[in-house]
Amino acid sequence: PTNYTRVSEFVIVGFPSLQPEYFVLVAWFFFFLYVTTAVGNLLLVVVFTLERSLHEPMYIIMVSLALSDIGFATVALPKLIARYWWNDGSLGFHTCFFQMHMIHYFGSLNSLILLTMALDRYLAICFPLRYPTMMTNQTMAGLTLFCWGIAHIFPGISTISFTLMPFCGPNKIIQAFCTTMSLKSLVCVDTSRQYSLAFASAMFILYVPLAFIIFSYICIVISVLRMAKGQGRMKTFSTCATQGCIIAIYYIPRFFVYVTPFIPNLTMTPDKSIATTVFYSLFPPVINPFIYCLRTKEIKQIFRRWVQKRKGVMPTKHGQIVAVTMSN
Repeated sequence: PTNYTRVSEFVIVGFPSLQPEYFVLVAWFFFFLYVTTAVGNLLLVVVFTLERSLHEPMYIIMVSLALSDIGFATVALPKLIARYWWNDGSLGFHTCFFQMHMIHYFGSLNSLILLTMALDRYLAICFPLRYPTMMTNQTMAGLTLFCWGIAHIFPGISTISFTLMPFCGPNKIIQAFCTTMSLKSLVCVDTSRQYSLAFASAMFILYVPLAFIIFSYICIVISVLRMAKGQGRMKTFSTCATQGCIIAIYYIPRFFVYVTPFIPNLTMTPDKSIATTVFYSLFPPVINPFIYCLRTKEIKQIFRRWVQKRKGVMPTKHGQIVAVTMSN
């Protein structure tokens, strides 16, 4: 239409079937998720900053993932918390599009970070002798900065395209935050071309990295099976299995949410769709610090050393501990 009243703000509805008596409980739940995500990932960043022994390629990836998770939670959760705590779900027109861009940006960024992590593990396990020269701190820092930059491209195409669309009808977003799929139904004109472009971009940035991740882990498994049996093989399998679970949680639910509109006779209720989106968006950032960091031997030793110093105890070279006395 040529004549229409432009929508000036959108309203985040969240779970449409949720009863008001549960709003405060849900707000506390999302607040707990945000604090846990922020504190857990910020702790990793602080440890990396203070401990020079962690300035290695693998930990550069972990810090990059931690910063990305903090960024995603900060973009997505405050307005969702306000919606259920103070019944304030309103977002300005451009604020909603900024949130949409950043939501998809951090999703794309995490996909590229997981790709970089798989590449690092592939080189470390399949080419152990050449790894120190192939993957230096400078190389990993360059790859990380490249990921943070290029992740803007595909979400940017979708954001610009939808910003130019006319929004003249309902302004209620049946979702936990502004996304391409949630805004598509609010446009006054046919969006099939724009949505197809956004869908193709999302599939490319998500599943091209996934294809390499799968390939790299197949190569890793083959290399590990060639090792002599022992603790090294089990430790490698344990690490790969843990990372594989996180990757599965990140990619598989996204696939179902994206392809549901294209499969006949397959529908998801709004509540189930939102719950799935919240799960794959917020669960990995909460547990990533525990999966990638607290299970890492070097970081656990650092925490143990910090605790011993605060208690006035210092480890010796032989693994024993001795009390530290303060002279007057």
